[in-house]
Amino acid sequence: MAISASQLRQDVYRLLDLVLSTGRPLEIERNGKLLRISPAVASARLDRVTQRPGLINGDPAELASLDWSATWQP
Repeated sequence: MAISASQLRQDVYRLLDLVLSTGRPLEIERNGKLLRISPAVASARLDRVTQRPGLINGDPAELASLDWSATWQP
């Protein structure tokens, strides 16, 4: 994402929080040149995965043998 220096000045704290939460750098255009704000330590992609309650997490072989007959309605 590239923004102007004026846009950065108007909303600097929200944009900095966005860089921290997404891990993606922010580009600022100033006098025809690009500047980049990025986290000093890149976060792992898996750290940004949304938690999904009820998600089945396990061995795929075990998932294939689960008995769904009590809950499945055709």
